[in-house]
Amino acid sequence: MTELFDDEALEAARVLFAHPCEFMMGAVKMDGLPPADLPEVAFAGRSNVGKSSLINALVGQKYLARASNEPGRTREINFFVLDAKLRLVDLPGYGFARVSRTSKDKFQNLGRQYLRGRPNLKRVYLLIDSRHGLKEPDTEALDALDTAAVSYQIILTKADKIKPAEVEAVVAKTTAQIAKRPAAFPRVLATSSEKGTNMPLLRAEIMATCEV
Repeated sequence: MTELFDDEALEAARVLFAHPCEFMMGAVKMDGLPPADLPEVAFAGRSNVGKSSLINALVGQKYLARASNEPGRTREINFFVLDAKLRLVDLPGYGFARVSRTSKDKFQNLGRQYLRGRPNLKRVYLLIDSRHGLKEPDTEALDALDTAAVSYQIILTKADKIKPAEVEAVVAKTTAQIAKRPAAFPRVLATSSEKGTNMPLLRAEIMATCEV
């Protein structure tokens, strides 16, 4: 799939993501967000789908985003600044969070408010576990993104955990499932944070989306 970008674009993206990426802040309320002065891409998905691991793999750092085996740990919107040119945004996970209903609603509502009201948000990368494909909570997220007219792309995670033929099958099935969704970017990308699968392509996708 790297033929979607030429060698020059892939190299430019590699260089960009090799620059310093630093944690900027965590926001618990909309009025605590940083200024909308840089392009942003956000990562969303069910709890424990691998958002933190993906962010770490993109920037080549092991501990930038805090990964956890405990679902629902991310309870704020975390902002990471890459080379002072764009921000990577880690949204609260949805589904199976081990917190009270009131607390869960609070941080999930925060994520929804961010998606609806952030003018510099260029795209949402919705992470789906490749072993399971789209589930009902994911479909609810797709509906919300379509309603808000927020561009999003499906990223399948943990592709190294299943056989190549199974990866191809889930990519094809997921592509068909989103075909008629108005805000969905048509290309589904299978990745592995552990093996680095398709990380160069995702970096190039982000760089092109943010026009940096």
